[in-house]
Amino acid sequence: MQMLSAGGVTVLTDGERAADEDNPRGYLELEQVKKIKQDVSWLPAARGKAVKMISQLVFELPPSERYRVIVMQRDLEEVLASQEKMLARLGRPIMPRDNLRSAFENQSARFDEWIGRQTHMTVLRIDYAALVGDPLAQAARINEFLGGALDVPAMAAAVDPSLYRNRSGN
Repeated sequence: MQMLSAGGVTVLTDGERAADEDNPRGYLELEQVKKIKQDVSWLPAARGKAVKMISQLVFELPPSERYRVIVMQRDLEEVLASQEKMLARLGRPIMPRDNLRSAFENQSARFDEWIGRQTHMTVLRIDYAALVGDPLAQAARINEFLGGALDVPAMAAAVDPSLYRNRSGN
């Protein structure tokens, strides 16, 4: 989301979720997204803008609109480590890793199978490690996917490798 914003895309955010230790540059989220099952009235205002959404909620996007979906893919062990650290910091219970891994794998498989059938969605998959390793190349891919009018160098400059703290093998 930071890249999109730096590149010139308007990001819909409400600032409700403040930056914290887990995400020091902020979350760039919109609370209305979490209520998409009950209320899609905000969607027309989102046309041409970026909205952050977890994969489970993408299922709720009405087929009456067209969407360009950028799927950020990250090594599952990195995701699990990140989630565990965040939950521990917040003092929340941590599910056994095998259970969490299974839930994530099932959810991911369901999403991948479903999104491949959606004719109202165009999808670009970005590997997180590749993005951090070569932000200019990945910014160029995103720019092309979104029509070619973005500031690619600014997008690449928005990537902060120091925030990639839960790498596999660490």
